[in-house]
Amino acid sequence: MSDTAAGLLQAGLLLVALAVVYRPLGDYMARVFSTEKHTKAERGLYRLFRVNPGSEQHWKTYASAVIGFSFVSVVLLYLLQRLQAILPWSLGKEPVSPAVAFNTAVSFVTNTNWQSYSPEATMGHFVQMAGLTVQNFLSAAVGIAVAVAVVRGFVRSKTDRLGNFWVDLTRGTIRILLPIAFVAAIVLIALGVVQSLKSGVDVLNPDGSTSKIALAPAASQEAIKELGTNGGGIFNANSSHPFENPNAWTNLIEIFLILVIPVSLTRTFGKLVGNTKQGYVLLSVMAGLWTAMLAVTWLSEANASGPASLAAGANMEGKEQRFGIGLSSLFANSTTGTSTGAVNSMHDSYSGLGGGGTLLNMLLGEISPGGVGTGLYGILVMAVIAMFLAGLMVGRTPEYLGKKLGKREVTCAAVSMLAMPTVVLLGAGIALMNPGNLAALNNPGAHGLSEVLYAYASAGNNNGSAFAGITVTNDWFQSSLGVAMLLGRFIPILAVLCLAGSLASQRKVPETAGTLPTTGPLFGTMLAGTIVLVAALTFIPALALGPIAEALA
Repeated sequence: MSDTAAGLLQAGLLLVALAVVYRPLGDYMARVFSTEKHTKAERGLYRLFRVNPGSEQHWKTYASAVIGFSFVSVVLLYLLQRLQAILPWSLGKEPVSPAVAFNTAVSFVTNTNWQSYSPEATMGHFVQMAGLTVQNFLSAAVGIAVAVAVVRGFVRSKTDRLGNFWVDLTRGTIRILLPIAFVAAIVLIALGVVQSLKSGVDVLNPDGSTSKIALAPAASQEAIKELGTNGGGIFNANSSHPFENPNAWTNLIEIFLILVIPVSLTRTFGKLVGNTKQGYVLLSVMAGLWTAMLAVTWLSEANASGPASLAAGANMEGKEQRFGIGLSSLFANSTTGTSTGAVNSMHDSYSGLGGGGTLLNMLLGEISPGGVGTGLYGILVMAVIAMFLAGLMVGRTPEYLGKKLGKREVTCAAVSMLAMPTVVLLGAGIALMNPGNLAALNNPGAHGLSEVLYAYASAGNNNGSAFAGITVTNDWFQSSLGVAMLLGRFIPILAVLCLAGSLASQRKVPETAGTLPTTGPLFGTMLAGTIVLVAALTFIPALALGPIAEALA
């Protein structure tokens, strides 16, 4: 079977699998966050942590809980790394340095999972499992909780309550992420993904010497790293490592895990607002952007340019032979279209246009289909902006889902929308202005600029993938990228919760002849156009100096 045929077959199987689970999983998640019943395990946790599950929170209280929980998580994960040497299953590893420990703690708590270290050489099994894997669950559950709170803002009226963060966090973890990740881990083990608590295994080299190949509990972390759109690898080669992703079937399952919750949450949204067509419109926009960017990346990598690529028949540098162009492009597009950051190929080795496609996926705001929870509330922000622009064109106060979009609502949406571009462009610009940082670039010219822009786009969008040609181990990059992750995560969260609180306090207005329908192709086209227009106006100058200039060279 040719590489193209294999890629098309896997893409087809992926779409079929997502279509099969879309309705049942989306409906199930809607029931999880709308039922008033609590399981015995949940009630035990509420008693342990003194949570009243029957109480609901004002948006400011909900936001304070998100920030407070995340702050405590950063501190605990930082301490785990710094105390690694005295912890069990440390495998003789030294304490993680302060700068790397800070960057990693922020990275995993913000669902970024940017890694500026070699995992098998830096982290013992205990820190990997009790620290990083736990945060893979909790950071994803935070994203789902915020998304559900935002949806409640559209559903409720004349109230200042958005639900209970602790209840939403617990249900997202116990009822959604844990059971799916458990099943996925077993499937991955059956297909060859490693699950071991040994430090490694000795192998005999041809010259008679021995080398140790690192082992780890990879399958359990691989399942939730993809399902929670986290992305941090337990091995330095991430999902291109044969112990994490050994064959085409594991590759398909891992891409499926990356996409399944963000895609199905559009169905959850439709069920919660009482109109599933609303979810279908959001899904169609996400799918259209995902497909367009997949075509750009795949075609760019398949069309060889340069002596090495022409000899190989395609741009195979940085790609595993067992995956080829098609499966590598499919993975790259899915991981940068969400906030995952896992890679089965090296994005830094992509062509100018192919690498630019992965970069643009993030600069669109990672809403195609976006991360777990973050993709849903991200595209809802863009829907608010699109309706505001439509209102300006017809001279009418905009409405969306029966709620007026006034000054406060549009301001909250604008703050959420502008946070990422501000973080990315300022961060990259300041980094390039510092002559000392130029030594970190392994490539000059347009590609070097793309490496820096990609790094801050990845941090500001809480993605975590990298153009690996840049060395980010100095204190400047460790600190500045950590700050970019924090701002890129929590400014949008605060803004969308403020938006949800304002919407929830309103009374629903009835539809009239002047109300723009939001369940048809007109609104979908307008929403997609707004997303592309905002990204183009914001990032075209930077892209022109980086990937576009490289592609035209």
